[in-house]
This record gives sequence, C-alpha cells and structure tokens, in this order.
Amino acid sequence: MKKRPSWDEYFMKMAFLIKDRSTCLRRSVGAISVKDKKILTTGYNGAPSGMEHCLDIGCKRQELNIPSGERAELCRGVHAEQNCIIQAAFHGVSLKGATLYITNQPCSICAKMVINAGFKRIVYCDPYDDKLSLEILEKSKIKIEIFN
Repeated sequence: MKKRPSWDEYFMKMAFLIKDRSTCLRRSVGAISVKDKKILTTGYNGAPSGMEHCLDIGCKRQELNIPSGERAELCRGVHAEQNCIIQAAFHGVSLKGATLYITNQPCSICAKMVINAGFKRIVYCDPYDDKLSLEILEKSKIKIEIFN
C-alpha cells in the first residue's frame, strides 16, 4: 500500500525541487512559504531578475576566494528566503503566520528578514555555519525545526 508523505515531507520535497532553479555556483538553496497547507510563494538563490547569472559570468566571491558565510554584500545573488519574501510583497501576499520550508539554515541576514516578515515556523534540512543566525532565531518566537 502506498504511503503518503507527511505535509512537512511534501513541502520539503518541493523546496528541494525549487533549488534546482538556483543559478549560484557555490550553494543551491530552495525555499517555499506555506500557510494552511497552501503554497504562498517560492524562492531560490540567484541573480536579480533580468541580470546575468553566476552560472553564465562566474562568481565574484569565488574569484576573490571569500569563505562561505563572509562578505555577503559581494554576492550578486538574492537568497532563496529573500526571494520568497520579495515575491510575497510583489503580489501583496501576507506571510504572517506562515511556515518557511528551506533546504538550508537561513543566514543571519535572512533570519532577521524572516522574523520581520511574520513567519511562525521554519523547517530546514542542512546547517549553515552562521552562529549569529541561530542565536537570532532562538531569541525569536519562531518555531525552528531541523528536517531529517
């Protein structure tokens, strides 16, 4: 007999599918915002709309040999979580009370944005070396779950 995936499995599988659209050379990340079992927005990391992608012109951070988690301002990409939030703003969709499913732990910049966007829960799979992110999220009222 066929076993249906749980809602968390279902939406996390979608986040992994979404990450396949990423144009980042260093790390592909996918995210999906959900409320009441309905998809609100999706996002993956890559260059802003209409701009050249790192896949096509290379990665500035790789060229400068910048370690992961440092000097985010030198990256031409927009993070998956940021794209979820931007898409919601663009279409006038409230994220208040939503869950964010994401393939990787948010960085500290995204953690602050997720808090201010009104998410109530974050579910992610892979850790990211950003202790400040975890500290910020632990102090927030957002429920954090690591998906295995």
